Amino acid sequence: MSIKPRLNRFDLTMIVISLVIGMGIFANPSEVAVRAGSAWIFFGAWIFGGIVTLCGALTFAEIGARYPAAGGFYKVFSYCYHPAFAFMINWVLIISNAASVAVVAIIGANYINPVLLPADMQTALWVKIVALASVLILYVLAFLGIKVSARTQNLLTLFKVLAIVVLCTAVFMHDDSHVVVTGILHSGSLITALGLSLVPIFFTYGGYQQTINFGGDIIEPKTNIPKGIRVGISVVILLYLSINFSYYKILGLGGLQQTTTLAATMAGVIFGSIGSKIASILMFASVLAYINVNVMANPRVYYAMSEDGILPYIFRKVNPRTQVQEFGVSFFVLSILVILFFADSFRKMLDYVMFFDTIGLSLAALSIFILRKKTKQMDGTGIYTIKWFPWVPLIFILSYWFVTVNIFVNNPSAAVICLSTFAVGLVIYYASTYNKRDKTADDF
Repeated sequence: MSIKPRLNRFDLTMIVISLVIGMGIFANPSEVAVRAGSAWIFFGAWIFGGIVTLCGALTFAEIGARYPAAGGFYKVFSYCYHPAFAFMINWVLIISNAASVAVVAIIGANYINPVLLPADMQTALWVKIVALASVLILYVLAFLGIKVSARTQNLLTLFKVLAIVVLCTAVFMHDDSHVVVTGILHSGSLITALGLSLVPIFFTYGGYQQTINFGGDIIEPKTNIPKGIRVGISVVILLYLSINFSYYKILGLGGLQQTTTLAATMAGVIFGSIGSKIASILMFASVLAYINVNVMANPRVYYAMSEDGILPYIFRKVNPRTQVQEFGVSFFVLSILVILFFADSFRKMLDYVMFFDTIGLSLAALSIFILRKKTKQMDGTGIYTIKWFPWVPLIFILSYWFVTVNIFVNNPSAAVICLSTFAVGLVIYYASTYNKRDKTADDF
């Protein structure tokens, strides 16, 4: 059974916002402050990151409009490069996405456990139990249908945006006597500080590219995909710059460097313990939104891989009533649950996840040059096209390569492991297709 379009432009806009705003903005500014070492590098990096992200969003908007397909992030690699290259990139990104979801679920449990559980149950075991329960609840909701998941997503996203707006407006109620002013200065060069700061920033801004996985789910995708991406990412950039200003105004650079539970800490400074608990609940809603949207998006890549014969048919089997890939969703959720038992640190995984992402996203953006040549017949038909081409995609691509080089220089072991993982994907692909050819030959 093929996928039928059920999602409108508003649904997609909410999906874009939720794909980007996970828990990163409520924890990663601390890491950026440590790596930046000064307020002007801190804010300069966030502004630069927003500009680069907008360039990337516009690039992926045209890619999604020119090549709308279920599992589009895989399909565009297969169409523009080669199926082997598509599998090599995407199998790693799915693993890193599952890892990100697992770790974010743990962060969410750390936020909500003090609200839900007594002091004697504030243990690592209960953190993982609550994280596991969160994933399983959304797994059950996913089986009710893609439209139910989208409505759940819309509600959770509104809670998420509300949390950021409340924190941003609360800065005007702030007493400056609470500000922590002592910060740790960065001892390296300006270029190094900027490059290292962009690693957590691009992680925090990332995720919007997964919207092209919903090409088969979107009503009128050639117009709704670019408009949904543009509106969604513009909202994200505005919210990110506002909340970072609020963090700095209330906590100072030193306060940013010294805590990772920024939202709860800031709410506690302004509103006291009650405010901290309310912030923790809103942060947990943000986590649920991030988990939910990933459970919706990633199985669509399995669908695309199955269509190309790389994965078995069962991965593209869709329930005709709910439009849910029941096996694909179950497989992705199982991957999250397995990782949950091993993932303990968001920061330790940051360089690994971002090395995968910077390579994958920059090469996906590079495909727009090939895609334009292959779809020349669409030019002049009213389809969305990037203004200031080719500078917009080039700014995005070169910026991500700059971050890739910085990760490689500062953490070569992570780079070697990541490149080796890409190579393993290539081996898996050719082993799979070789066995397939052998079976075909046997049939004759």
